[in-house]
Amino acid sequence: MNKRNLLFGQFLLKKGLITSEDVINARMLQKKNNLKIGECAKRRKWLTDYEIQVVLILQEESYEKFGEIAIKKGYLTRGQVDALLKDQEDNYLMFGEALINLGVISQNDLIENLKEFNKYMLNHPRP
Repeated sequence: MNKRNLLFGQFLLKKGLITSEDVINARMLQKKNNLKIGECAKRRKWLTDYEIQVVLILQEESYEKFGEIAIKKGYLTRGQVDALLKDQEDNYLMFGEALINLGVISQNDLIENLKEFNKYMLNHPRP
């Protein structure tokens, strides 16, 4: 196994516990579930597509956080940004949780393999 850049999905794949298709399906579920702050704001009808694009362009130029730029532009309030960040945190789906939701692995198997993966990573730290 490549010790430097090993991801949990690759670890499970190499052990034969999941397939490449399982990895893709879990990542797709994460992508669908784990919305970016702009997408969350759009869902709540707090930002338009145009406003999101403006913030993203300004973000590329400044490396500031999306929410900070949106506040400076007057698109969002601090309270709205805080609410969006809380939503993101509350609804964030980890890779292993996605595998469980898809019925690919049991919670017990996930926990045991996470322990093994973490032990492996402790013994083979990334540079």
